[in-house]
Amino acid sequence: MNTIVIPLGYEKELLSQVREGDVKAFERIYRSYSPRLYGSIFRIVKSVPVTEELLQDVFQRVWEHRKTIDVNLSFKSYLFTIARNLVYDYFNKASRQKLMERYLQAKEMSSSDVFRNQLEEKESEQLLEKAIHQLPPQRRLVYTLCKIEGRSYDEVSRTLGISVSTISDHMVKAAKSIKAYYLSRALLYFIFLACL
Repeated sequence: MNTIVIPLGYEKELLSQVREGDVKAFERIYRSYSPRLYGSIFRIVKSVPVTEELLQDVFQRVWEHRKTIDVNLSFKSYLFTIARNLVYDYFNKASRQKLMERYLQAKEMSSSDVFRNQLEEKESEQLLEKAIHQLPPQRRLVYTLCKIEGRSYDEVSRTLGISVSTISDHMVKAAKSIKAYYLSRALLYFIFLACL
């Protein structure tokens, strides 16, 4: 796919046409931005199929919301904001899926404490998921990439374009925040379990 560089004045004209439903103008915008957007998404998700799916989702959202495009604002920023949000959603979904897989594995246990163990694990996983979800978006992404995906600080640093010390700072603050969240709710949870 060849990248098309569109002059700013002409881009505004194309975006106006896109707002009116012009498919050819949309295709030109797509050809102009998709290679850069693809590279940015791939650096984070490290998967060709996921990158391709997210790229299509970005442009599908643009098309669905074309009438709200403000031609006087940076379209590039608008596009990359949509992409960033979809990447966050992807990692949140992947995190939930991994937690569910762990839960289903635990469900296969057989002992007299199966119900209690499953309840404890499910509640604990839900609590951890909620604790992760309450983190600021950048910190949540760093934590998900490092802890859930198992990537190194160096790899995440290169992927996100931020220093290793910033990654470390995010991880320390995320751990403290998650621990505080967990402890504040775990006491009530264990009191509940003791009553079973």
